[in-house]
Amino acid sequence: MTTKAPRKPRKALKIVFVIVGLLALVGTLGFIKFSQISSLMAMGKAYEKSGPPPESVASGKSKKQTWQGELSAVGTIAPVKGVALSNDSPGVVSKISFESGQLVKQGQVLVELDTSVERAQLASAIVRRDLATVNVNRSRALIKEQVTSQAQVDTDEAQVKSSASEAQTIQAQIARKIVRAPFAGRLGIRAVNVGQYLNPGTTLTVLQAIGAVYVDFSLPQQQLGTIVVGMPVKIQIEGSSEPPQDGTIAAVDPTIDSTTRMLKLRATVPNAGDKLSPGMFANVAVQLPDQGEVVTIPLTAVVHASFGDSVFVVEDKKPDSPGDKKTAKGVTIKNARQQFVRLGVARGDYVAVLDGVTDGQELVTAGAFKLRNNSPIVVDNSVQTDPQLNPKPENH
Repeated sequence: MTTKAPRKPRKALKIVFVIVGLLALVGTLGFIKFSQISSLMAMGKAYEKSGPPPESVASGKSKKQTWQGELSAVGTIAPVKGVALSNDSPGVVSKISFESGQLVKQGQVLVELDTSVERAQLASAIVRRDLATVNVNRSRALIKEQVTSQAQVDTDEAQVKSSASEAQTIQAQIARKIVRAPFAGRLGIRAVNVGQYLNPGTTLTVLQAIGAVYVDFSLPQQQLGTIVVGMPVKIQIEGSSEPPQDGTIAAVDPTIDSTTRMLKLRATVPNAGDKLSPGMFANVAVQLPDQGEVVTIPLTAVVHASFGDSVFVVEDKKPDSPGDKKTAKGVTIKNARQQFVRLGVARGDYVAVLDGVTDGQELVTAGAFKLRNNSPIVVDNSVQTDPQLNPKPENH
């Protein structure tokens, strides 16, 4: 009887080989991953030591300037002379002698209503007046010869006066149906057409005097003792590239608005070039007589955020700070420290700083939006802006 050899040792040997192979594979993969992680950690430490790459920015310095005191407000442009032209008498439009936007002279005829009936009545009245004149002359000649009575002369003279008065009345009615420009200026859009029947008071167009304009604005009641008639003002239209226009305060309302507690004022502006049109909103700056020194910075240096306004101050890197001290080209790497500021009024390309910046500090003026506190920077002022108090951008 034949006996079979046991297979258990052979199967166990195979299992051992498989386990050893798996352990070798896992060990190899673990070694590879360990090498990768070690390499990344080494790179991280090297990056931490060298620091982030520096950002290229432009810089400028804060400086003290002598600024004249100002009071700012928002005003509305109003015409020195401005009316809505309308007809005095009813009638049908027979003639229109103007176009929309036309410049007109004082007394120029603009619209004529149909006066055919009135003119016929005027012709009849003139005939009666002439006949009455002939009759009174005849009566005066006859009274000298004592052919007629004084009563007849008086009656004829009264008839002359009555007929002359009737003719004048009809002429006045005709004149009321002719609309003329009350003063020289520019007309608005025409609102009537030939053949249209007009009721009394129908708006035909508007007429605005050209040249000087008024600017109406308000200031807090605390400024009542500061403002006087004749003080200079500067008028600037929001978003306009034109330089501000000069004017003077023409009137100060003696009463204070009981609701807003604001003081109403009116300034007169020559309006050179007719750049200001009635109805516009304008920024008004009242020039106060006192002057003072303020620390100013370019507007481009300010970073606006919901948690406050800030600037980046350019400083030398501390000896113990991480990172390179110079670039590969030998340019010194500096540090940008974020500094919160309290801003005052802005004029032109500058803004006054009430707190946070002192005179002569170097600030980032271009590229501040990509920085954070203590970012490394490289200052490159090869392309430098030139901020102005009264910028005058060129039209292209």
